[in-house]
Amino acid sequence: MGHPFPLREIARQAGLSEATVDRVLNGRGGVRPSTAQEVHRAIADLDRQRTQVRLVGRTFMVDIVMQAPERFSTAVRAALEAELPSLHPAVLRSRYHFRETAEAADLVRVLDRIARRGSQGVVLKAPDVPEVTAAVGRLTAAGIPVVTLVTDLPASARVGYVGIDDRAAGATAAYLMGQWLGDRPGHVLTSLSSGFFRNEEEREMGFRAVMRARHPERALVEIAEGQGLDATQYDLVRAALARDPEIRAVYSIGGGNIATLRAFADVGRACAVFVAHDLDHDNTRLLREHRLSAVLHHDLRQDLREACHIVMRAHGALPQAGPSLPSAIQVVTPYNMPPTAPA
Repeated sequence: MGHPFPLREIARQAGLSEATVDRVLNGRGGVRPSTAQEVHRAIADLDRQRTQVRLVGRTFMVDIVMQAPERFSTAVRAALEAELPSLHPAVLRSRYHFRETAEAADLVRVLDRIARRGSQGVVLKAPDVPEVTAAVGRLTAAGIPVVTLVTDLPASARVGYVGIDDRAAGATAAYLMGQWLGDRPGHVLTSLSSGFFRNEEEREMGFRAVMRARHPERALVEIAEGQGLDATQYDLVRAALARDPEIRAVYSIGGGNIATLRAFADVGRACAVFVAHDLDHDNTRLLREHRLSAVLHHDLRQDLREACHIVMRAHGALPQAGPSLPSAIQVVTPYNMPPTAPA
């Protein structure tokens, strides 16, 4: 097995002779399996300790740039700050650049300012548009690694993406919707905050594909560009309900769920099934009140920890690892709320 450690150092770590270690490493036999395991454990321990030494005294300044409703950016900030102790002995400092709504040019100005000022990394949630992709390229050229969070920019020079498989999430929502609606009539409202976020586009495609395959008779009514904000979402939902008296269920891809439920109530219509995303403060309360059927949730703390690790790997402070796997999708109901859910 390949490793960077001298034979003597491995032997000292394992408490074995150099000859025994040499036999194990070169596969010459005559060594008990338990002894071979001791050698492999010693190498793993040395590698872990070397990593710890590299991290001692290292400070990483990371910029978190997000276009998202305040409830989600607050959840991201809380998740990151909860994970900071796990990054010890490295020290991570963060600067936050949050916008609820923004033109692409505004986000580009933020990213270019970071490129000029310097940073050890950028964690980015932004629309998938050419201007933002170009700005990520300029950050990369300046030696600043970019990690996309919950929504990807696959054509950019980002070093990694952390988040769920959004098409699978949309398909999961369609499966739940079909099971819970059963034979009851009614159309389904799909609600996106913006058509420019790749994660929402992927969720909608996954949802639509499964609904068409399994429930082709059920109409889907789409609204978009509410930015996940209650003020704009209410008007969009109210207008959709006025146009289509058969809407009876909601797949909320982009949020604004308090406003969506208020619009249903104001027209005197019940929402039979309501599937949403993310256990932020609003959705946690709505789920506990049984006003949402289920929330598709993923562990933001795990996502933020992995984003920080990707930044550290880009600087050689952690050993390289394989590609990040998508975050696990959890189907949360009022009866299996994670202990980490907001109070």
